[in-house]
Amino acid sequence: MPEAVSIAELLLSRANDHGLGLIEPNGTRWSWGQLVEDSARIAAAAGPLLDWSNPPHIGVLLPNGKEYLDWLGAAALLGATIVGVNPTRRGEQLAADIRSVDCQLLVTDEEGAALLHGLELGAATNNILQVDAPSYAELLHDVEPSDIDALIDDAAGIDPSTLLLLLFTSGTTGTPKAVRCTQGRLATIARTAGANYGFSRDDICYCPMPLFHGNAIMALWAPALWSGAAVAPAPKFTASGWLRDVQRTKATKFTYVGKAISYLLATPPSTGDRDHCVAMGFGTEASLAHRDAFASRFGIRLIEGYGSSEGGINVIATPDTPHGALGPCPPGMDVLVVDPLTSIECPRARFDAHGQLTNAHEAIGELVNTSGGARFEGYYERPDAEAERLRNGWYWSGDLAYRDAAGFFYFAGRNGDWLRVDSENMAAGPIEAVLSRYPNFASVLVFGVPSPAGGEEVLAAVELIEGATFNGADFSLWLTDQADLGTKWAPMFVRVVEQLPITATGKLTKVGLKAEGLDTLDPIYWTGLRRTAVYEVFDEAAKAQFVSGASSAVEQSPE
Repeated sequence: MPEAVSIAELLLSRANDHGLGLIEPNGTRWSWGQLVEDSARIAAAAGPLLDWSNPPHIGVLLPNGKEYLDWLGAAALLGATIVGVNPTRRGEQLAADIRSVDCQLLVTDEEGAALLHGLELGAATNNILQVDAPSYAELLHDVEPSDIDALIDDAAGIDPSTLLLLLFTSGTTGTPKAVRCTQGRLATIARTAGANYGFSRDDICYCPMPLFHGNAIMALWAPALWSGAAVAPAPKFTASGWLRDVQRTKATKFTYVGKAISYLLATPPSTGDRDHCVAMGFGTEASLAHRDAFASRFGIRLIEGYGSSEGGINVIATPDTPHGALGPCPPGMDVLVVDPLTSIECPRARFDAHGQLTNAHEAIGELVNTSGGARFEGYYERPDAEAERLRNGWYWSGDLAYRDAAGFFYFAGRNGDWLRVDSENMAAGPIEAVLSRYPNFASVLVFGVPSPAGGEEVLAAVELIEGATFNGADFSLWLTDQADLGTKWAPMFVRVVEQLPITATGKLTKVGLKAEGLDTLDPIYWTGLRRTAVYEVFDEAAKAQFVSGASSAVEQSPE
């Protein structure tokens, strides 16, 4: 397996590789050599379309497929930068994304062109290629073989520090930012992930997650390129089509993000659930309960890792990683869990005889790389955001975690997931982990809503499994049997949502829900001011009781 220092080198090492490189949704198969040849042709055609006195940023607004991967390879060979454009953005938001990263060329299809029509796109406004238009085929047909040869010669000398990707963050907590990723960094990720996850030339890697996001490129395409494995992209993730696709392609690996696993579990079980070749899946933010259920139903081990497009901290599970943990401290990093207010390391986690966390109030803190942010290459034109990440010489992940006595880390949510109830700080992650075990809940998000008494009350926004209803008495009884539910963790409010909001990459997001608080038309249930009653409908009379009762408690409290 090549030890290349750039993605361009990795691609060139596959130029004469006749092994399987791509399986299209229609069944067409391509060798790695053919893929490199097509990327080189595209690169030769694209080079003259760029103003090289400015950043050579190419925006790609396409579904997963060969065309997207062709352009990813072309940019690497050309020394240009691919910007993954989020197709779920619309209007001025979409245009602002494109302008913010100085795209000067946009590559799209008929559907994407309709989204771009009439938008002010800066330098790219009149420089749009549509891959399903006749003019695109003509452009590629007119490339001279000598131009391709010259481009390949030049590609061998591309510096690893050349910017290859601008990846927008998922936007779970706010406006997406564009993360920088050089060819050298992605080549290192390809080698590390490929080795750690056991990628081999015999693998077929099913790619249902969007290529405009780091998960698909960093955890699947790049290690497949490094190992010579084949990639089988799906235009988009569909729970109903997942099993059919992995069976059709004979996939051995796949990646996931966020709610994908819960969506798959929500599909009707069938006798063919284990009739596939998939040995493992790897991703982020699937609950332990869902991972266990997935292994039981489909016979597939899911490896939950920790990482982000920024790359400041990456934790990968080892064979001795405890069930439910992310993994140990990664080599070459000094990673700690610290109190964000004092910057002091938090006490190690303690567990009871059943393996449940008993000191969440003191063990949970922010995951920090105290050796700095050497692997974080920054945000594009966002020095303010970079400064927030790199404070006092440390890389602050913005994520919550806890660490056991043996040094293994456990994910506990986002930094914005702190709640303050009765003057006590709590993290939402452990509460969500407990509530997600309730049989009728498909997904759970926990956050705080302001209390007139000061501080916050716990609200659980839940999505029910298909056909289920919320029974307040049953849920109340179930809560009393959960030995690992903290004394203040039981939600005062349960909001039943038809479908919890997600980002374009499938991650659950609380931003809109937190902004709405209790002001919603969704049904809400509550346990009364003392948090002890059976869950009942939170109607106007109950809302008045909540506001007046809590306010009265403040007025009557001693000085």
